[in-house]
Amino acid sequence: MILSNFNDFPRSGRIIGIDWGARRTGVAVSDNERQFVFTRPAIITPHGDKSVAKQIADLARAENVVGIVIGLPKYMDGTSSETTDAVRRCAAELCIYTDLPIVFIDETLTSAAAQEKLGKVRISDIKRELDSESARIILENAIAVINRLK
Repeated sequence: MILSNFNDFPRSGRIIGIDWGARRTGVAVSDNERQFVFTRPAIITPHGDKSVAKQIADLARAENVVGIVIGLPKYMDGTSSETTDAVRRCAAELCIYTDLPIVFIDETLTSAAAQEKLGKVRISDIKRELDSESARIILENAIAVINRLK
């Protein structure tokens, strides 16, 4: 089920953060206490495959999470883009495969922050690690929001 905000999102337990991408979807997972966030290998989407929703649901089950946080890309002025719509479609499809609560969080500038965190590395390393590093930042931001609601 897609929630409109974090008010009804679980306050404890592992959660998964997603940085959706047409080719690579970054993934990060918290520990039970939400003190630490760990990146996971990005989910690679082959050409012609339109959705990663089932793979996200399977990973959520394998990681024993209680909720899913998805970064929502928007333009700097806060308006939606085609990518925003694609992320929303993926989340709606994800509801077919899991009944875990799903919430969106603004992901503005997370890729830039992730690249800065990775530092000067080879382009191949950036491509391999950037999306999951972005997911880590998305999840850390979500945990900060949840902690403020306690």
